[in-house]
Amino acid sequence: MKIFVDVGEAQVEALDALAKARKRSRASIVREAIDAYLGRRCDKVREEAFGLWGDHKVDGLDYQRKIRGAG
Repeated sequence: MKIFVDVGEAQVEALDALAKARKRSRASIVREAIDAYLGRRCDKVREEAFGLWGDHKVDGLDYQRKIRGAG
């Protein structure tokens, strides 16, 4: 899929220099950057969610059963 993104001249120059140094296409460098950004965002979401139940005084499994009406 193709997308169009407006970037500044300095960004294009830096991107071209990086692509040349790595002997890769500009598009592959951009895809790699997007993958890295999305990976960091997913990791951050996981980190923010980890341990959310820790401060609750109720056992998580008991709570789950209660709200499902199974206990």
